[in-house]
Amino acid sequence: MTKPVHAKTKALLSGNEAVARGAWEAGCTVAAAYPGTPSTEILENIITYPEINTEWSINEKVALEVVAGACFAGARCLTAMKHVGLNVAADPMFTMGYSGVTGGLMIVSADDPGMWSSQNEQDNRHYGRHAKIPILEPSDSDEAKLFTKLGFELSEKFDTPVILRLTTRICHSTCLVDLEDRKEVTIKGYAKDIKKRLVLPAHARLLHVNVEERLKKIAQYSNVFAYNRIERGKKTLGIIASGISYQYAKEVFPNASFLKLSLTFPLPEKLIRKFARKVKKIIVVEEGDPILETEIKALGIKVTGKERIPLCNELTPKVLRESFSKKQKAKTKKDTIPPRPPVLCPGCPHRGVFYVINKLKLVATGDIGCYTLGALPPLNAMDTCICMGASVTNAQGLEKALGKDFSKKLVAVIGDSTFFHSGITGLANAVYNKGNLNLIILDNFTTAMTGHQPHPGTGKLPRGEQGKRIPPEDIARGCGVELIKVVDPDNLKETEAAIKEALTFDGVAVLIFRKPCALLIKPRPPFIIDSELCNGCRLCLRIGCPAISLISPEEREKPLAVIDQALCNGCGLCVQLCNRNAIITPPIK
Repeated sequence: MTKPVHAKTKALLSGNEAVARGAWEAGCTVAAAYPGTPSTEILENIITYPEINTEWSINEKVALEVVAGACFAGARCLTAMKHVGLNVAADPMFTMGYSGVTGGLMIVSADDPGMWSSQNEQDNRHYGRHAKIPILEPSDSDEAKLFTKLGFELSEKFDTPVILRLTTRICHSTCLVDLEDRKEVTIKGYAKDIKKRLVLPAHARLLHVNVEERLKKIAQYSNVFAYNRIERGKKTLGIIASGISYQYAKEVFPNASFLKLSLTFPLPEKLIRKFARKVKKIIVVEEGDPILETEIKALGIKVTGKERIPLCNELTPKVLRESFSKKQKAKTKKDTIPPRPPVLCPGCPHRGVFYVINKLKLVATGDIGCYTLGALPPLNAMDTCICMGASVTNAQGLEKALGKDFSKKLVAVIGDSTFFHSGITGLANAVYNKGNLNLIILDNFTTAMTGHQPHPGTGKLPRGEQGKRIPPEDIARGCGVELIKVVDPDNLKETEAAIKEALTFDGVAVLIFRKPCALLIKPRPPFIIDSELCNGCRLCLRIGCPAISLISPEEREKPLAVIDQALCNGCGLCVQLCNRNAIITPPIK
């Protein structure tokens, strides 16, 4: 993480670090977010700036609503989220597009082309057009910092939220960034204005007219915006690009003329037409959907784009180069990286629960988090994964379609952070509608997948202060759940007994399997395998622990399991599976 430093220096920053720095320099005073790769480090770095009042919100909708309230008070504020998080926050965002701002409001959307850590590949440039909110797209870390600062100015100048659209490579790649001092911006204070902020139909009709007029003004401004610029090169080829695509195109077509777009909605129509008159052929290079291409074609300008450049997966210089190569290179073995499926960590407290779900041959509706890895072999213990919180409601829908008997072999699995994010409403809905739901909450005291951020179930605040802890069982009790149990997931017998009890219960049952994330606790002494007792039966491999492997008969007289001492966390699940007592603690030397 970056630390506040004096001006007139340079630092090597990632795009996420640069956004945090830009918010601080711009005088931002309130920031809220929910963690999600590739955006997580934005708030993690903002936390290091004490001048910014920061919170990890329980979800992205809440985060945007919190900063919207701060914006109404006249404070500069920022929220950050991954692309699917903006789906959650879309409801307040669309209305904020109508109500406008008092203090500057930045909405950072970090898209994930290639789906490195996401369930879809949506292009959130559509959101700006849909919500009628301007979009800024930086092409490196230096611009990420600069555009964050410019975004606050544009927000206040045109009375609108501004979307800063990043992608994975902008978020995580680094470059030198010029650092400047913080500009203290006075919080304007709250003044009642119901025609602006109380978005009833009568007010919204007038606000919509204002929004359309605002877009016309921003479109005119886009033509003179300094970072929408023409870079002169050969007149035979012109490239139009934005964001990281601009960097890739500069590498592949170094001699071409360029129209670099940074304020990409509304588009600078006059500037585009001017550029088109100066070059013979135009290629629109963009990662994701053909948004710029479609709008430029609508101006009557002939361009080449997605008929050559792939629509799916992440764009790279290699992909771009091959898209326009006359000789299509055949794939070789060197081009293919051997698959390496991800696995739950050694000692993960979720592993035992998934083992039992698999053993009992249950249907498991799943959710977003590292526990999604329970779907992979050999655990094979998850059937669905749609979005945050959908495990709970998917299970209810299955019961409605297939009946009460089906619910006796059905469980919903959700993590503790995800439960607070989107699971509570589904739980209340199931109780209210007399559903038969068996909800398993995997409580490891953290938001593990994104790097161990706190949430209400931990009671910790962003800077480590103690807040108010809200145990999930209290939420369940408040929702009217009658069967609630807290179980140690490292005890396989207790885990199986609790799940079986829930499956026979009529109504809603909540099982909370509570154990800290293996990365947050001191490892217990590792186990070893007694080679004299082990018969290579492979029972211990059924839990899918990466610390356990099998030595083949080619290397020994019989197959033999072995435990990697550097990986073993000492959780003891394998000990409970071995029926020959071959897994033991090493003797004390």
